[in-house]
Amino acid sequence: MLREFDIFREKRYFSSRWLHRLRNYVGRRIGLGNPEFGRAVPRVPRSVCEHWWWCCVWWWQGRQESSRRKERLEQLLFGSNALSRTFDFFMLLAITVSVLLFMLESVESVYSGAKWLFHIIDWALTIFFTLEFGLRLYCSRLPSRYVKSFYGTVDLLSTIPLYIELIMPGMHYLLVLRVLRLLRVFRIFKLFRFIRERDELNRALRASFYRISYFLFLMVLLVCIIGTVMYIVESGQDDSDFSSIPKSIYWTIVTITTVGYGDISPTTGLGQFLASVIMLLGYGIIAVPTGIVTAEVVGARRGGGAGQPDATRRECPRCGQTTHRQHARYCDRCGERLGAG
Repeated sequence: MLREFDIFREKRYFSSRWLHRLRNYVGRRIGLGNPEFGRAVPRVPRSVCEHWWWCCVWWWQGRQESSRRKERLEQLLFGSNALSRTFDFFMLLAITVSVLLFMLESVESVYSGAKWLFHIIDWALTIFFTLEFGLRLYCSRLPSRYVKSFYGTVDLLSTIPLYIELIMPGMHYLLVLRVLRLLRVFRIFKLFRFIRERDELNRALRASFYRISYFLFLMVLLVCIIGTVMYIVESGQDDSDFSSIPKSIYWTIVTITTVGYGDISPTTGLGQFLASVIMLLGYGIIAVPTGIVTAEVVGARRGGGAGQPDATRRECPRCGQTTHRQHARYCDRCGERLGAG
């Protein structure tokens, strides 16, 4: 039995120090004649010791098998290998079908003729999403962090409504529940982790966040000023559409973004001149944030960005996530400790 214990230890079924003490303890009580175990200790029946020892072996062997099974599930759900991508493809297919069903439910001529089919497919997809959510919780080392994450919250909210409808059938027509069911579409964003350019764009947006925010703040001030000026210029006309400052600000936003609905238009010469200037400014306003983000993308590819080195390029050894906060010590997705940046 002790020789078999050594075989299990060599196969790395268990390697804890207390298990080696367990080997010596059980051997002394069994009394195999080895001088190492020949001490005067209280004897326990051999059958009891063997049964207890094998229970420990089976327990640890089952624990190791469970750990390996969890690792395989983790690679399937969080990894980036071929099997994981195949699973994500079927997830994308299920999400697409779920969203299409939700949209077709609003078409009375289609939904009224196949209610039973819609109900069966909806329940099958809900059970599938529930199992997928449960497996992700089982594989995650920090389940609470996964539940609180964006995708974990979406997974949870997208599976709750149908169970609520099962308990309270009259809740089916509540708008809130119907909106929650539509949240399944956001699961598609999880497939973006296979796109390398996504990481570059995320890093560029994070690095240029404050500059873009400052630019948008200036734009809000500019829109308010121009809207007020247009109200002063146009409000004196009898047929003027600029009846209030908020309506003038709305026209300014539509014009400066080069959308131009045409529902409101200036009638005075000065108002038309200002409108022409705003239209020309619109092209430059669109180009400014584009140039900021482009500069950050080019700088990140050259290794640094605009002003400081990129410290978010660390890859998580567990899930492969490469985009993290600059001073993060743990992965935002799975909670694994990150290496030195």
